Amino acid sequence: MDFSGIAEFFKFLLDSEDIINYGGLALIVLIVYMENGMFFAFFLPGDYLLFLAGLFASTGQLHFSITLISSSIVAAAILGSYTGYFFGRLLGKNLEHRKDSLFFKKEYLERSRVFFARYGGKALILARFMPIVRTFSPIVAGTIHMNIRTFSLYNVLGALAWGVSLPVAGYYLGQRFPQIIDYVEYIILFFIGITSIALIRTLIGMKKKRNKPPGNETSQ
Repeated sequence: MDFSGIAEFFKFLLDSEDIINYGGLALIVLIVYMENGMFFAFFLPGDYLLFLAGLFASTGQLHFSITLISSSIVAAAILGSYTGYFFGRLLGKNLEHRKDSLFFKKEYLERSRVFFARYGGKALILARFMPIVRTFSPIVAGTIHMNIRTFSLYNVLGALAWGVSLPVAGYYLGQRFPQIIDYVEYIILFFIGITSIALIRTLIGMKKKRNKPPGNETSQ
């Protein structure tokens, strides 16, 4: 087996610049679809891929309008989450007995379940901006048989918030500050740092709340 070829393939999938330059909008849409509901695709780039798609559109490296890019991303995110939802509804219980592997960790499923238990349907909107949780939240929604109409509402709202804000922000900054294209590596590190901090803080908060004695909770 050619492990070097496999390693190069995964390196390509994790490099947003290569995805945009060589795969174009089609590959961006495919990755967004997979990362928004397929448990084995949690490692794919999300937030910074969308931002860079908008940025590269502003500089002409991605030859599509920002309207088409954003609408395509929103559609892919909605369909991806529906895929995760119906997978969770039909086969989600099987994940409970699945062994940990390179493409699946029970910890990720549990993390999303706790997040979902705290925020309910709103988790589907908040999770869009959190790696890993974004992938597993629709699966959890399907596993607990969340009402399809309620899921659809939050699915669409979350996809719009995520799929429009990040590409448009990248496009706007690219037009205002064209030189920003020279700092792609720093942009990626910035997004990784911000999303990681947000995820860690949320998990710590959920853990504290879960471990808090019932008698110590104040009434709302």
